[in-house]
Amino acid sequence: MKANPAQTDAVILVGGRGTRLRPLTVNTPKPMLSTAGYPFLQHLLARIKAAGITHVVLGTSYRAEVFEEYFGDGSEMGLEIEYVVEEEALGTGGAIRNVYDRLRHETVMVFNGDVLAGTDLNAILETHESKNADVTMHLVRVSDPRAFGCVPTDTDGRVLEFLEKTEDPPTDQVNAGCYVFRREVVEAIPAKKVVSVERETFPQLLISGSRVYGHVDHAYWRDMGRPGDFVRGSSDLVRGVVHSPLLEGRTGESLVEASVGVAGGVILLGGTSIGRGSEIGAGCRLDGTVVFEGVTIEPGAVIEDSIIAAGARIGANARIKGCVIGEGAHIGARCELKSGMRVWPGVVIPDNGVRFSSDA
Repeated sequence: MKANPAQTDAVILVGGRGTRLRPLTVNTPKPMLSTAGYPFLQHLLARIKAAGITHVVLGTSYRAEVFEEYFGDGSEMGLEIEYVVEEEALGTGGAIRNVYDRLRHETVMVFNGDVLAGTDLNAILETHESKNADVTMHLVRVSDPRAFGCVPTDTDGRVLEFLEKTEDPPTDQVNAGCYVFRREVVEAIPAKKVVSVERETFPQLLISGSRVYGHVDHAYWRDMGRPGDFVRGSSDLVRGVVHSPLLEGRTGESLVEASVGVAGGVILLGGTSIGRGSEIGAGCRLDGTVVFEGVTIEPGAVIEDSIIAAGARIGANARIKGCVIGEGAHIGARCELKSGMRVWPGVVIPDNGVRFSSDA
């Protein structure tokens, strides 16, 4: 039987608090952070739509109202979006079970809302159908699997076991956070209980003899949960390293919204993106940097591999590398910030301030 995306539900888990990206997530859920000019979640929704899936259920929790305020019913994207709020943390398995009543079809494709990936969604669905699987997992091959749980498969692609992180992994295949379920498998997850799909549901399915398969590829894959990965992922979208339907024909060294004011002598490279209403002063150099809305960067500033949140102001000739600047923060002229510094919303660092690694 050929896979039918139109008869597939997409479930996206977006309930996390995004603590690894604080202070950016103090007021904004992680999937709604600006990434290559759009909320990160919008890139994933565009990929889902391009694959032919139109019914989407968002499993929300933290700042749940932000998602519906922005996307509404999904009609502007050609989707039908429903929202299910998780009142208390239920784990990955519990969160999937929590949306069961909104499912319409026998095939359910589940996504982690903080993963940037380039895999062919239809190919995963085809594997699921061709193997007559109960669950199909997207597995990606990585150069160093020691930091991940490994998922070995047999020659037919059937999952053999789920392994925790180890210094001597038997395979380079790791769980990429995208799954296809038969609807009855979702129903069988205990309701209103904390359940880990990785540590409980999947191992139990293997013990019971269920048909669990892997779809293995070398596609682009990145967990966007840390500042360095967030910057790199946004840059890769801007430069076209990973495809987004939202950026068709617009990729390059930088992505600048039409309302942005860019003065003379500005250099933008490395996949830098600049949100609407921002102002970039003369002689600035921005390399691999994500600038949100309404940011002011005064002349001569040099910023690398950093995230500048909405409404922040960067003083003239400041030097910023590998930092996160929170909403409305003010970095004075000639400041030097680097080494992973995180400046919290509203903080003011005076002119000539020099900080290196501690939070401000």
